[in-house]
Amino acid sequence: MEILGMPTAVLASQLLVGLINGSFYAVLSLGLAIIFGLLNIINFAHGAMYMMGAFVAWIALTKFGISYWGALVIAPVLVGAFGVAIERILLRRLYKLDHLYGLLLTFGLALIVEGVFRDQFGISGQSYEVPEALAGGIPLGFMFLPTYRAWVVVAALTVCFGTWFMIEKTKLGAYLRAGTENPQIVQALGINVPVLITLTYGFGVALAAFAGVLAAPVFQVSPVMGSNLLIVVFAVVVIGGMGSILGSIFTGLGLGVIEGLTKVVYPEGSSIVVFVVMVIVLFIRPAGLFGRS
Repeated sequence: MEILGMPTAVLASQLLVGLINGSFYAVLSLGLAIIFGLLNIINFAHGAMYMMGAFVAWIALTKFGISYWGALVIAPVLVGAFGVAIERILLRRLYKLDHLYGLLLTFGLALIVEGVFRDQFGISGQSYEVPEALAGGIPLGFMFLPTYRAWVVVAALTVCFGTWFMIEKTKLGAYLRAGTENPQIVQALGINVPVLITLTYGFGVALAAFAGVLAAPVFQVSPVMGSNLLIVVFAVVVIGGMGSILGSIFTGLGLGVIEGLTKVVYPEGSSIVVFVVMVIVLFIRPAGLFGRS
């Protein structure tokens, strides 16, 4: 059976690849959206945090024998703590300045972090084995679905929509939003707004590290893995609407699928299709699909 002149198995496999990539786009852009939407910081160090999450998983396994499941907890905690230190020592001094200062600072941090990892590990990628519990695959008749790829999609969607629910539907999320819009009133209610902001940045960074652990068995663990992906993720955030959580989730998944379809129909255009969509969306709706003017 053929669809769009292509065998069904080929089309389905490319859609699966697109959905997996879209899952990474969604988790990464979600962290960016949280940091920008709640803190007004354009975090160019996000790709470096994603890379650090993957390397923490790799180091934990090769040096300390800590399994993939342990790394899913340890990497976000350690990288999130690193993010907390960055916010308290550096970023906190920039909140009253133009956004450009935060962008330049985080861009410089990204270069430093990537340089350190390049010096220690080189630019050749390190392999990370799929955990035994997720090895193998599921025969679907028209294709063979690797179990780990299915797990990536389920884990990413769970984290994304769980984060959306926490921020939009819980009292903690209400405090976060109120603390960034009117910190004086929230402070008067006895809530420590600076600590809340610090933890928000740490949580956004932890999401990037979580995505890095998910990516470790799929891609090579390399110092440049974050910088290669960051521009696409920023395009996803812009298309969805800067600071829009739902926009980041749906746009990340949708653009991953579009990218996968483009590889079937016009492979040469798959590397630029995200940016073509961004240009079209910004021309029609400058605030993004889910953004507010």
